[in-house]
Amino acid sequence: MATYVFSDVHGHHRALERLLERVSPADEDEIWVLGDMVDRGPDPVAVMQTCKNLTNGHVLMGNHEDMMMDCFKNPDNDTLLFQWDMNGGYTTQKGLLELDTQARIELVEWVDELLLGSHITVADKTYILVHAGLRPLNFSARSRWTDVTMEALLRYQNPEDVLWIRDEFWGNPTGFLDEAGNGPIVIAGHTPVPYVENLADVFDRPARNEEGQCQIMHLGATDATGGVADRWAIDCGAAGGAGWGRIGMVRLDDGTEFYEEILEDE
Repeated sequence: MATYVFSDVHGHHRALERLLERVSPADEDEIWVLGDMVDRGPDPVAVMQTCKNLTNGHVLMGNHEDMMMDCFKNPDNDTLLFQWDMNGGYTTQKGLLELDTQARIELVEWVDELLLGSHITVADKTYILVHAGLRPLNFSARSRWTDVTMEALLRYQNPEDVLWIRDEFWGNPTGFLDEAGNGPIVIAGHTPVPYVENLADVFDRPARNEEGQCQIMHLGATDATGGVADRWAIDCGAAGGAGWGRIGMVRLDDGTEFYEEILEDE
């Protein structure tokens, strides 16, 4: 069984289909989606439907799904609707209106139940998965990291941070890893890697490869962490569309990365 993670598809369903077809996960493999399925791209509804129907799929809430749900729960609040529109929500609204009523209700209710974060262990490494990031609070490398500890860390987070945080997370070590590299690694999307590069304290490689394409970055590897990165940035800028972004996916078992370009007119 393998475990895959990706994030921030932002409505680019064709690219997601190509990526899943190329990776071809087995039925027993697990796939984690770290939010922001919707908005900006041409087919957010198809992205949601694909993620919802993934075999052994686990989907977390992103800030764009949260904006969507705020509007559904407060239909008379023009400010919330304006904010969602300004962040590309019009493509999601259009797609949802094209569904029949029951299908729309079922999809929105599914989104409303998405978790804000989770933690998993793969190949003896522990990972905390969230959309945007988190704050260390009072947890550190001195903590005894168990399922209970990590669930407490997630439970005490401010949801606004988990969905929206940028500078304070990417610009500072979590403090979770000890000098032997033991402790949970945090994987997040939300902030496209070219912006992460400008915020980061320590990173392993530039946000763009030699061809100018966005690539997954690993942050925070120092002597204090045993040379292990404590944060992984996986938003490869799909929201920017063709010529700028792509979808990035990582297989946690061995660190293999997969990418799919956003093509013109999709």
